[in-house]
Amino acid sequence: MINTAGAQVPEAFVRALQSLRRPRLRPGLELEEVPAPVRVAPFAAALAGTLSRPGSPDDELADGRFIVLHDPEGRDDWQGDFRVVTLVRAEIEPDLSTDGLLGDVAWSWLVESIADRVGEVVALGGTVTRSINQSFGALDEQPDTVELEIRASWTPVAPDLTAHLHAWADLLGAAAGQPHHLEGVSSLDDRR
Repeated sequence: MINTAGAQVPEAFVRALQSLRRPRLRPGLELEEVPAPVRVAPFAAALAGTLSRPGSPDDELADGRFIVLHDPEGRDDWQGDFRVVTLVRAEIEPDLSTDGLLGDVAWSWLVESIADRVGEVVALGGTVTRSINQSFGALDEQPDTVELEIRASWTPVAPDLTAHLHAWADLLGAAAGQPHHLEGVSSLDDRR
């Protein structure tokens, strides 16, 4: 869903949103438009995505959000007039929760996804969080789970956001243990 704060929608924002309608993304990724933030920028649009194991739509591996913000006046902290804001969440193996390099590795997935798909961006920043969920009382039988959350934002150099959406989809896959494969290269898991 698009938040326009009741203003005339700029052509640059319309073109940016149209670029999000073209891409054919990885198998198992379902997208839907969701309400966009209303106070962050005069113009905003948001997509929610769920990555499932290909062929098994009930086996969800990761989920997240891809948000586009636009302020025609530009923002100093953005260093531009567009901003891409992303969120990726995935459950990971409990033994990884204590790995001191988990945050660095997860952040490298984002940096590599952007480098592979987009190239240059401006003002890239974000956080990597791990949450350990323990169950007690009536839920004591449930196993502990660990969730990895990667939040990031950056300013695109050009308003065509196709490659940015692909980078986010690749990040979802990396967090879910289903990394992007280069053209012509297949995974052994894909052949099983």
